[in-house]
Amino acid sequence: MAPRAGQPGFQGLLIVAAALSQPAAPCPFQCYCFGGPKVLLRCASGAELRQPPQDVPPDARNLTIVGANLTVLRAAAFAGGDADGDGDQAGGVRLPLLSALRLTHNHIEVVEDGAFDGLPSLTALDLSHNPLRALGGGAFRGLPALRSLQLNYALVRGGPALLAALDVALAPLAELRLLGLAGNALSRLPPAALRLARLEQLDVRFNALAGLGPDELRGLDRDGGLSGPRLLLADNPLRCGCAARPLLAWLHNATERVPDARRLRCAAPRALLDRPLLDLDGAQLRCADNGADARGEEGEAAGPELEASYVFFGLVLALIGLIFLMVLYLNRRGIQRWMRNLREACRDQMEGYHYRYEQDADPRRAPAPAAPAGSRATSPGSGL
Repeated sequence: MAPRAGQPGFQGLLIVAAALSQPAAPCPFQCYCFGGPKVLLRCASGAELRQPPQDVPPDARNLTIVGANLTVLRAAAFAGGDADGDGDQAGGVRLPLLSALRLTHNHIEVVEDGAFDGLPSLTALDLSHNPLRALGGGAFRGLPALRSLQLNYALVRGGPALLAALDVALAPLAELRLLGLAGNALSRLPPAALRLARLEQLDVRFNALAGLGPDELRGLDRDGGLSGPRLLLADNPLRCGCAARPLLAWLHNATERVPDARRLRCAAPRALLDRPLLDLDGAQLRCADNGADARGEEGEAAGPELEASYVFFGLVLALIGLIFLMVLYLNRRGIQRWMRNLREACRDQMEGYHYRYEQDADPRRAPAPAAPAGSRATSPGSGL
């Protein structure tokens, strides 16, 4: 028999039905929830989204914000702080289950200290393809579980000051396993990255590394026979001189730690251009002396600058030629009149020369020949 209204069993059913009928946490404005907030929440709102959404469901596991205009990540940006860094929930834990945060292509220029406070479960953070200019030394503090940090194509505009700040910011990430620094015009490996004891993979492809020095190679090897991190090194302008001999020896001994070792190619000197580094031996990696080799390498180093100078010089000449043609076009009537006057003057001059030539060539105006000296004039009737 079904329970009636007013009976304890009926009241219990109403409580259970009310609990089941409560709607799930709503998806934030300008965001899309796939499979529920626990699976994926994606915010791609263009320039309208200028700060992280404050109404993200607390049980969200994955948050993706792509193509927004965040510009600045202030302290506790994901823990309830507002755009000015203030808020009654700042410093709290508002997203305790969030494990993956992707913030690519968002025009982020500044990441302040403690920007990711309140995310204790975060294991993957992606800030790739953002024009970072300033990074707080404590930007990644409070991320004890972080395993993957991607900063690909994000450090080009910051210069040496940003790289120095990166060394400080990486120090507390003791559990970091994957670090992506591809496409950042790095000329050396960040020292702090080499000191991460649990790092398993370091991606430095598409940078400006001319080689790895002895200190960097020692940093990639760990004490106690422990295996060091895998290194992705392809698409760097390697200089295959005598300074590359330690790198070549290290590659031969640890080829399995460089998965793209076969893609490493020489960018200099010219004699070894585009040669695979692993196909060379130590004897082919020669040091440049002070003679022709040094001058040749200096010429190669100055090649881009000279090419740019030639291009600029060609553009200047083209501009001068364009101005000259424009002046001719604007003065075409005067030039035509000047040419006509010049042609008439030349015609008058030539007619004068022609008249004088005709006068000089007329036989009637030729002078009579003079009589020979000592000759006598005789008359017809002289009889002689």
